[in-house]
Amino acid sequence: MNLKDLYINFFIEKGHKQIPSAPVVPENDPSVLFNTAGMQPLIPYLMGQTHPYGTRLCDYQKCIRTNDLDSIGDTTHHTFFEMLGNWSLGDYFKKESITWSFEFLTQVLQIPKERLAVTVFKGDETVPFDEESYTLWKSLGIQEDRIAKTVKDNFWIAGETGPCGPDTEIFYFRSEEEIPAVFDPEDDRWVEIWNNVFMQYYKDSEGKITELPKKNVDTGMGVERTTAILEGVNDNYASSIWKDVIDLISQISHLPYEGNEKSMRIIADHLRTAVFISADPSGIKPCNTDQGYILRRLIRRAIRHAKRLNIDINSNWEEQIATLILKKYQPYYQELIDNSTTVVEVLKAEKEKFNRTLEKGLKEFEKVTKNQKTIDGTTAFRLYDTFGFPIELTIELASEIGLTVDEEGFRERFKKHQELSRTASQGKFKGGLAGNSEIETKYHTATHLLNAALKNVVGPTVHQKGSNITSERMRFDFSCDHKLSEEEKQQVEKLVNDWIQEGIDVTVQEMKKEEAIASGAECMFIEKYPDIVTVYSIGDISKELCGGPHVKNTSVLGKFKIIKEEASSAGVRRIKAILEEM
Repeated sequence: MNLKDLYINFFIEKGHKQIPSAPVVPENDPSVLFNTAGMQPLIPYLMGQTHPYGTRLCDYQKCIRTNDLDSIGDTTHHTFFEMLGNWSLGDYFKKESITWSFEFLTQVLQIPKERLAVTVFKGDETVPFDEESYTLWKSLGIQEDRIAKTVKDNFWIAGETGPCGPDTEIFYFRSEEEIPAVFDPEDDRWVEIWNNVFMQYYKDSEGKITELPKKNVDTGMGVERTTAILEGVNDNYASSIWKDVIDLISQISHLPYEGNEKSMRIIADHLRTAVFISADPSGIKPCNTDQGYILRRLIRRAIRHAKRLNIDINSNWEEQIATLILKKYQPYYQELIDNSTTVVEVLKAEKEKFNRTLEKGLKEFEKVTKNQKTIDGTTAFRLYDTFGFPIELTIELASEIGLTVDEEGFRERFKKHQELSRTASQGKFKGGLAGNSEIETKYHTATHLLNAALKNVVGPTVHQKGSNITSERMRFDFSCDHKLSEEEKQQVEKLVNDWIQEGIDVTVQEMKKEEAIASGAECMFIEKYPDIVTVYSIGDISKELCGGPHVKNTSVLGKFKIIKEEASSAGVRRIKAILEEM
């Protein structure tokens, strides 16, 4: 039985219910392109909304982070990873959380307690020392010298305000050397494997911290890191999670892993992430914006490193690797079964597209960098525009021969030609309990009205394919085989504004998923929802499965205005719209 199964079974025995892993593309979090942590899909419930599965939850969540993409190729970093988590929503607190974590590690995983150490919150001028956690760890047999009191890394808050509290981190001594008597969290031989966050306070806009009447527990444990620890390897890619993939790359390239580690790790990591993005129900395809930009960048970087290993790029090397990855994860994720053909097609199409320009681009790169110390913005942009080189590829190639790139000059040229998501290009991922302001809540409700209006005007075959909301605008992707006419856009706008002016109540119900679907409720990703679901209705106009949040009446939304309608990908259109004050 693998780590995921052991973990879920353990917490089910402790009264938890397993919830499905959310898609990698978040449905209602405007702050990120991907789900970057196990807690992210649970934000509405950590903020107080009732979860249909109750107050004790556990899962394994698919996560993607690309903010440290340059670190991929070392022994520990991954763009896609799985996070194990268990939560208490106003139920148990520190005693149960800490005791169960210790029990799972020492009894289920059989880790000797001598190899464990922990940190607890030391306290500061506003929040006291977390004496309860400290005392609990001592009672479980963790010696005082193995409990470090810190401030910097042991207090959690998502942003400037909101739910917050101390956390306790659990470390494992990952070395064959003698275990030090005194735990030093700065010693790299101690590796964090689990974090338990105790949301017991609320910080207001003036910095005042008060006790929360309803306290939550949020925990997280990385599957890849913990598996490597359990198997006694210091290279994550040598663990059972990766070994068969690395062996296949070695077989395809006719080269050993030793001496070719970086390229093989990058290929394995990037193709695994590409498999999960392209299998996601949101229908992401490689393109030059947002999630599609990340997908394209990952595939193209994997191709370049395959060339370094002298792999025949025109062979089906990427299909062989993707097929192995699909088989490994299909028992856990239904979308990998449903969309396996799409995954293979996406990888092949992007490979063929990039291959057509890569050779020419590399020759051009060699030509323009000869006897140069820097690559100016105009040249960098031409490599992108003419040869399909993402700026990150140009920077990577330049750094290998000791050159710098005028990134600012490139950005200026790029902005004149097309809009590129700042999040995708710079890797700025916020996450956390941000992104539920009053205006964003209005936009959430407006997407439901827009969906209903499109069904009325364009036809019942329209279905939501994705959305993104910020405090400035909403973006809505929907299935449609044609560019909307001016008349269609005007009709959609008018319908939405008519419903806003009618002042229709927004109601919420909990019901069984089958009953919700039978009642006509629509949802974007049916497989992500648990057996009991939350359904939001706007009169008899709209009924959708959704995690919220929403306004109570449409009258508060303001005036709805479509700013742009454009293609998103094959068979998918995109509307950008704003809400103006009346």
